[in-house]
Amino acid sequence: MVCSLSHEGVVNPDLSRIHVLGYKGEKFPIMCLQCEDAPCELVCPMEAIHMQGGIRIVDDEKCIRCKMCTLVCPIGGVLYDYINHQMIRCDLCGGDPQCVKYCPMNVIELVPDDAVPEARKRGVRILYGEAD
Repeated sequence: MVCSLSHEGVVNPDLSRIHVLGYKGEKFPIMCLQCEDAPCELVCPMEAIHMQGGIRIVDDEKCIRCKMCTLVCPIGGVLYDYINHQMIRCDLCGGDPQCVKYCPMNVIELVPDDAVPEARKRGVRILYGEAD
């Protein structure tokens, strides 16, 4: 809830940049993974998505809301906010992720990709049909 509160000023799960998907008894966070060769950036006809300080952001002034980025994101990390009519994605709160800072159970952490446990990576591969 802190995600929508810090970005939109309201507590609304629909406006959160992170969603949780339950699948076969597991729970997976769905959010922008800041892909190196981001399909969303490549497909954007207005070049509204770009890397800034190691974080992919959407330039709302350039974005025409064509939603092509939502179609090509392999994990569903780019969403359309039908309330405010804008594209939303995790931007790591500009480098200070509020979800990490305010998680009451201290279970969310920001780690480099090489520190993500192999079991979690395998779970994501299974979820998206890329299992070994």
